[in-house]
Amino acid sequence: MRSATIDRNTNETKISVSLNLDGSGKAELATGLGFLDHMLDQIARHGMMDVSVQAKGDLHIDAHHTVEDIGITLGQAFAKAIGDKKGIRRYGHSYVPLDEALSRVVIDISGRPEMEFDVKFTRAMVGEFDVDLIHEFFQGFVNHAMITLHIDNLRGHNAHHQSETVFKAFGRALRMAAELDPRMAGVMPSTKGSL
Repeated sequence: MRSATIDRNTNETKISVSLNLDGSGKAELATGLGFLDHMLDQIARHGMMDVSVQAKGDLHIDAHHTVEDIGITLGQAFAKAIGDKKGIRRYGHSYVPLDEALSRVVIDISGRPEMEFDVKFTRAMVGEFDVDLIHEFFQGFVNHAMITLHIDNLRGHNAHHQSETVFKAFGRALRMAAELDPRMAGVMPSTKGSL
């Protein structure tokens, strides 16, 4: 089973993440941030991964440390769970609409952290959640999962819809990239011989 549990404890946050890449889309989420829980649930359900995130952070300051550190810890769990990467599809992509909003996410499980993030949110907050933190979440994930990630919100007028299409598309693209390809069984999907 391709799974991992990672604990991250700092002076700012205490986070525990469990991830099963071959799950059924179950999520157990307690981040202290309702909107983030909603977005992480999209990754689990659309990625068909079982995800558990328990977090306690310095939310009395703001949500930045908690959101970024969850991205970091989830990225570390992904890197551990994906293992040696033999037999995976490596590349994944998804377009996801929600009403007027449409986002595209493209992933390469490359071993090289790189992110291009082109999302122009139509407002700064969704409820009490600062949408700038979505970039911080994905940057933390990318840096520790060691993947290349392109996120483009192609259209949208509602910041909640924009956010949700990004997280749904990310879950679906990650699922595609991490899937085992029966035609690539035991083969490293790289001409270099390593990722």
